[in-house]
Amino acid sequence: MTLGGYAPTVGIIGTVISLTHVLENLDTPSTLGPMIAAAFVATLWGLVSANFIWLPIGNRLKRLSDIEVERMTLLMEGALAVQAGSQPRLLGERLRAMVPNAPTKKAAKADKADKADKSLSEAA
Repeated sequence: MTLGGYAPTVGIIGTVISLTHVLENLDTPSTLGPMIAAAFVATLWGLVSANFIWLPIGNRLKRLSDIEVERMTLLMEGALAVQAGSQPRLLGERLRAMVPNAPTKKAAKADKADKADKSLSEAA
């Protein structure tokens, strides 16, 4: 995510450097327009790379990192509870409560029943 913040700054630095070269060529007015336009391309590339490359990649990596941290926390909680001698059923319920959208026993039975009904209807 940091690179997404630096990219526009690098683009602006490129524009400033290019504009200093434009100032060196003030004696030829016919080349000023294209040189100024080329100078602003650096800013454009900085903004485009930040918003379409670096920030999306950074957000994706952050999301993957958060998922991994949650998974490792759940694993650590389970390992520590087993080591402490927790009852397996209580531990299972406690760990399932920590998982968002964890399937419950009722939901699992309903899914099995739906699959069985679907396979029977397909066989008929």
